[in-house]
Amino acid sequence: MIIVSNTSPITNLSAIGKLHLLQQIHGEIIISSAVFEELTQWGDSIPGAKEVKTSNWIQVKPINNMGLVQTLKNQLDEGESSAIALALELNADWLIIDEQLGRQIAIEHNLKITGILGILIEAKRQGFIPLVKPILDDLINIAKFWVNPSLYNRILSIVRES
Repeated sequence: MIIVSNTSPITNLSAIGKLHLLQQIHGEIIISSAVFEELTQWGDSIPGAKEVKTSNWIQVKPINNMGLVQTLKNQLDEGESSAIALALELNADWLIIDEQLGRQIAIEHNLKITGILGILIEAKRQGFIPLVKPILDDLINIAKFWVNPSLYNRILSIVRES
């Protein structure tokens, strides 16, 4: 499977010490050079920076279609634009992206998407985590990841923790 990730899933999962879930579920993920730059431009101060530089299961790939990136940058930031462009170039099985507009544009380009919440659901389904709620609470309280209260309750219902 080819899995491409945007920046925020890596930073948010790293902030709560759960980045390994991506490796457990997908084995390897691919990020664009722009996502790598967003994560590492300030040294190791951004959660996930050290991991993307040292983990052999996170691959950095360049993008050939910079024209598409430029077009997408009319609506999205460079990381999101490059993640979508790379997912399209590689014919990725999944794009991991959380930002609403980025998700919408990825869907318009016929990409299959998931996000951190989908990762948590899958991690529990595969038995990598016993409970979603404490991790979801850490995402909200530590990583400052915003989750709509109705979505929060729906996720807990899906994983039978409500």
